[in-house]
Amino acid sequence: MKKIFFAILLTTGIFSFTSIQAQDYRTALGVRLSSAAPMVNNSVSIKHFITERTAIEGLLSFGDPLAIGALVEFHKPLSAAGLTYFYGAGGYVGFVKTFNSNTQKTSTDPNIGAQGIVGLDYKFTNIPLNLSLDWKPELNIVNDINFEPAAVAFTARFTFGK
Repeated sequence: MKKIFFAILLTTGIFSFTSIQAQDYRTALGVRLSSAAPMVNNSVSIKHFITERTAIEGLLSFGDPLAIGALVEFHKPLSAAGLTYFYGAGGYVGFVKTFNSNTQKTSTDPNIGAQGIVGLDYKFTNIPLNLSLDWKPELNIVNDINFEPAAVAFTARFTFGK
């Protein structure tokens, strides 16, 4: 009986320790600065954790192209407090303005695609600030088949909730 009690106590302690090292925030809102090449480039970013280590991130790019994207991200803690690496995938819809020189008219063409993501995420301990550095390649599937591998970004977000 003592061995079973000790095993349960040890297991509970291990799970408690791993949950302590999980993300230090629930929701974050900020700005994502990206290379100009991807469809979803400079954008407003909102990230929300649906579990301790799984987050959904929404991206909204203004300008040309106007685009909206969504990602599911899986976070894994690293040895430094507040630092995780993450990976995930999602999709996007973008609207690109094109000029037809024959008709002298401008039109808006929709582009739909898939995107992957891998990066580092850091949450400061004493201030509500989250920084992220990622690589997010994109594959346009509808309207203009194109692969964009050079999508690197830096994100700064204000965090709230736990």
